[in-house]
Amino acid sequence: MEKVKQFIDYDTISGLIAYDVEIVRSDSGRMTAKLLAPMMRSVNDEDSVMLEFPKGFVAFMYEGDTAPTAKISGDYGVHYERRELLMAKQNVVVENIETQEVLETENLFWDQKAQRIYTGSMVKISSPDKIIFGDSMTANESFTRREIFGIRATIELEDDEQ
Repeated sequence: MEKVKQFIDYDTISGLIAYDVEIVRSDSGRMTAKLLAPMMRSVNDEDSVMLEFPKGFVAFMYEGDTAPTAKISGDYGVHYERRELLMAKQNVVVENIETQEVLETENLFWDQKAQRIYTGSMVKISSPDKIIFGDSMTANESFTRREIFGIRATIELEDDEQ
């Protein structure tokens, strides 16, 4: 009976659950990123603090304006607070809002300290004039500079003539 009591005792729960979450990251009073999620689970243990987004998330990156420059979304995410690392899984999409380039992959890491994103998974990058397929990729967090490894194909898109 004592084990059952410990299991339901709220003082022994190491985390919390929140709904309709908005997390804002700023530097010197300027917003640099905003994350939105329908559900967040916080897990605290001796070694780390982890925020889990089991129902997906959308993160926006800002560079000095009030309008976002890039967007990252995924069906599942985990943020490791001490390491300042976000891992996204399943249907991950990164959009550069200014250039209209879109990255699609299944796994992605966003290193907030280094301000870069990277994946070891297959990538598809679509832009208004071409589509690139590759084995992996690394980029800055606003997705304006990137390096694609193991390029499999580049498809040039032509404008439709009317």
